[in-house]
Amino acid sequence: MNKNYLLVLLGITFLFSCENNPTIEGLWIVKSVTVGEEEMTPNGRWMRFNSDFTQESGNGWFQHSTGEWSLEPDNHELTVINENGLDDLNEPFKVKMSNNEMIWERMEEGLIVIVKLERIIQLPTTSGDKLLGLWKLNESVGTDNYFSTSMGTNDYLFFRWDKRFVIGTENGKVHGVYNVHGHKPEVELIPYGEQFERDFWKIDFDENTLKLKLLNTDSIVSRNFIRIHQFPQN
Repeated sequence: MNKNYLLVLLGITFLFSCENNPTIEGLWIVKSVTVGEEEMTPNGRWMRFNSDFTQESGNGWFQHSTGEWSLEPDNHELTVINENGLDDLNEPFKVKMSNNEMIWERMEEGLIVIVKLERIIQLPTTSGDKLLGLWKLNESVGTDNYFSTSMGTNDYLFFRWDKRFVIGTENGKVHGVYNVHGHKPEVELIPYGEQFERDFWKIDFDENTLKLKLLNTDSIVSRNFIRIHQFPQN
C-alpha cells in the first residue's frame, strides 16, 4: 500500500475517533434529578466544564458556584469541588456519557441518586429570570393584600434584580423582598412592616404576560400583568 495513502487513512481514522469520543467539556443543563423514588429537579440548573479543569455552575442567569473538576478515565468517576461550597462527603458520581447526554449515578444516605443532563449552547432561564422587570396590572380576580378588584389603571408590580419588589397602586406603594422557589414556578412576596403578611403565588408566563395565582387561600385570587418599560404616570 502506498505510504502516503496509509498516512492519510490513519489521520482520517484518528480524527473520526476524536470526533466521536464524547467529552464532558462544555455547558450542560440538569434535566432531572431523582433521589430514590422522589424527583427533585432544580429549575434551570446548569454546569460548565472547562478544558483547564475548572468549572462553574448556577441556576438560570445566576452563577453561584465555581471550582474544579476531574473525571477518571478508567472508572468514569466524576469529582466536582466548589471553592465557595460545602465539602462533598459522598462518593464520586459514576458517569455515562454520549455526545449530547450525560447521566450521573451514586448512593447518598442509602438512596440512589440519578442526575440526567443535556448539552446546551446558552444559559437557561428560570422563573425568577422571567419575572425581572416592570409589569402593569391588566386583570384582577378576587381579593389580596395589595391590589383591589376595582384596580386602578396604573397599578404595577416591579421585580428588581436585587430580590426586592415594589407594588404601586392608587393607595400608595408597597416595598418588600421576594423569593422564587428553586424547584417549582412559585414566588413568595414578603412585604416590609406589619401591615401585610407574606404570601405565595403560582407563576405562569405567556410571552409578555404574567399570571399570578394566590396559593395560600381557599378563594380564587389571580392577577394578570403585561410587561411594560416605563412606570405608569398617575
